[in-house]
Amino acid sequence: MSALRKYEDYEEEFYEEQAPLSREEELKSLKAHSEEPLFKTVVDTATRSHCQILFLVAAVMALLVTVGSGVSASRGYALVATQSQAEQLEQENERLRIENAKLKAPQRIKDIAEGELGMTVPKKVYFAHEN
Repeated sequence: MSALRKYEDYEEEFYEEQAPLSREEELKSLKAHSEEPLFKTVVDTATRSHCQILFLVAAVMALLVTVGSGVSASRGYALVATQSQAEQLEQENERLRIENAKLKAPQRIKDIAEGELGMTVPKKVYFAHEN
């Protein structure tokens, strides 16, 4: 007898042994099976506590990263503000240097002496030389 023939014989015997159930019997069978839990819940408190600790550690780490990036960003804004203030002060310093140079110009001093003070430049200059 071949293996296929043995399987076919077994299959026929299996289906012949099972008689069809009536509708009431099917419902009773389903109710009986539905009352029994398919999986029993096993509470593993050690694993649960480890998971809670892991979650808390991850939350604290995320909080620290967020606070750190906020501090870093605020320091960056302060740095940019300080740099812009330094640039403004350098521009003001340059403007004051230019204004100082204009005020020290010999032509300006001559114009003020002649116009406001009535001074004139002498035509001839004599120097005395002692021996």
